[in-house]
Amino acid sequence: MPRKGPDPGGAGPHAGRPTIGDIAESLGLSKAAVSYALNGRPGVGVRTRERVLAAAEELGWHPSNSARVLRGADAGVVGLVLSRDPELLTFETFFVHFLAGLEKVLAERGSSLLLRVIGDHPDEEIATYRRWWGERRIDGVILLDERFRDPRVAQLAALRIPAVLCGGPLKDWTMPALWTDHAADAETAVEHLQALGHRRIAHIGGPMQFVHERSRRRGVRRAAARRGMQVVCVESGYTGPAAARHTHEVLGVDAGERPTAVVYGSDVMAANGLAAIDELGLDVPGDVSVLSWDDSQLATLIRPSVSALRRDNLAYGALAGGCLADLVQGHNRGAVQLPASTLEVRDSTGPARTAG
Repeated sequence: MPRKGPDPGGAGPHAGRPTIGDIAESLGLSKAAVSYALNGRPGVGVRTRERVLAAAEELGWHPSNSARVLRGADAGVVGLVLSRDPELLTFETFFVHFLAGLEKVLAERGSSLLLRVIGDHPDEEIATYRRWWGERRIDGVILLDERFRDPRVAQLAALRIPAVLCGGPLKDWTMPALWTDHAADAETAVEHLQALGHRRIAHIGGPMQFVHERSRRRGVRRAAARRGMQVVCVESGYTGPAAARHTHEVLGVDAGERPTAVVYGSDVMAANGLAAIDELGLDVPGDVSVLSWDDSQLATLIRPSVSALRRDNLAYGALAGGCLADLVQGHNRGAVQLPASTLEVRDSTGPARTAG
């Protein structure tokens, strides 16, 4: 008997979408039998179950998410709201790699990602999570860009939404937290510059509203102090023009007071810093060494190529997705420390220029 698929010209909001009724009709079975087979319930034989699953695949049938939720099943969806300027996402390679790693793990586990980019509006981020959770559209959320005294922490705990914090660890945070030892990364960067003879350095970092930027600044200051080095710390935006402007401010001083090395908060900031250094008539690395806190292909393509701290952001995203999936299933991994960054030494760092 030939199988009859759904009528693509039918009326109604679900026209063209195969249903359990279509599968039942194509096999000459009852809807109840097909439902039992698709949901793995007893009441049908192995052979019948195999026929139903094969027909479902052939017809392109997929379970309705709303129906799954009404049955009390997981939504199979992870929520992520980015409170960042959408323009930043066009050149911030961290997010591209993080999302790619996250999507890979979710696909392997049969889940999907619900993503929204809202600009710099943390309050709207909380409202979005609250709405998604109330509508039962998500199983949990991933929190990026931990902020100083982050209001999301207490509010998500109060809503009892399963969440993974990419930050911390925090004393009152009981769910998984993926944390980075920024002090150790700062040690790696400063130690490299010290070995090259640098004694005056600058750190042009991102906005201090982000906890990781505060930790990096603190780490650079402490690492430099232990070595008897001078350090100038400047808060900048992540955009290129902001980094270039602050580079002019830091390096546009008398040669005797000028830092001989600059550590930037990202690869994009470092690239624009290089342009600003060239405008000042200085040579890299002859007059000024440049080091980026984040590595990417950009750091290898610009000239001179930029020494950078490398971390595996694909693995970072994958770990976040795996931790949340486990949490939804009842397994809390707690605080997980990310691997330390490694230093990729390239052409932008060299011996400090000596006076005279």
